[in-house]
Amino acid sequence: MKNLFAAVAAAAILAATPALAADIIVVTHGQANDPFWSVVKNGVEKAGKDTGVNVEYRAPDTFDMVKMGQLIDAAVNQDPDGLVVSIPDADALGPSIKRAVEAGIPVISINSGGDVSHKLGARLHVGQSEFDAGKVAGAKLAEMGGKKGICINQEVGNVSLDQRCAGFTEGFGKPVTVLPTSNDPAEVESKVRAALESDKDVNTVLSLNATLVGEPAVKAAQALGRDDVLIATFDLSAGFLQQVADGKAAFAIDQQQFLQGYLPVAFLALNAEYGLMPGGDVPSGPNLVTKDSAAKVIELSAKGIR
Repeated sequence: MKNLFAAVAAAAILAATPALAADIIVVTHGQANDPFWSVVKNGVEKAGKDTGVNVEYRAPDTFDMVKMGQLIDAAVNQDPDGLVVSIPDADALGPSIKRAVEAGIPVISINSGGDVSHKLGARLHVGQSEFDAGKVAGAKLAEMGGKKGICINQEVGNVSLDQRCAGFTEGFGKPVTVLPTSNDPAEVESKVRAALESDKDVNTVLSLNATLVGEPAVKAAQALGRDDVLIATFDLSAGFLQQVADGKAAFAIDQQQFLQGYLPVAFLALNAEYGLMPGGDVPSGPNLVTKDSAAKVIELSAKGIR
């Protein structure tokens, strides 16, 4: 809670602060076709506008840890006043992140890698515990009547997604199979449909991405007339939220990724100017968006804020 107060205090300081002269670089693993990362980027850009710092957002076109490591190395060579990174694979990205820390560049991690962030030298992490969020989702779906589940992983190799499925399995307490796919919605829909057709006992689906996985998973169940299937997703999209509001999906897990883009840039701007930095990690989620609240969130999701 203290860290949340720190975030609020930082925002208050920014509101009364003139433009801060600093250069900040953000490097994430977000793929270009993933709307989730567009919201993160919106947060980054809003923080840059509010603080007046020069901020650049960079990401590989595909889930490519070699390319991402090269982007981090290139950022370090520019000697910015701060660096923001996601850490989907600590083994692959660790050397590049440590190089930034050794060069004296303040680093904040976001989204993935909260469990290894401090070991690599980052000042703090802004995100959610992926395992705990998965556990919360699993327990809720079991409470709603789930008996046998699948966890759809559209980005195989991303440790954070593995943690989500592991948490889901523990919280659900019943049989769970991990279904690997690409992030192509057509492939997801086809594979989910095949999984539901081949095993009629499966009545629970956890998606790890709302737009690319959650929405096509609902379409697959609806095409089969499987209204009994409970479908939940990590993260938000206007389309999936509408499915929740219409009773076609159970809930969405909101990690408020706009904050993951906004807060690190604001923190690093204040650090560059005044030496200020929160004393610990900032949890941006998880929060469950259910049928009762989905309609209120749809408009902000469509605007790229939620």
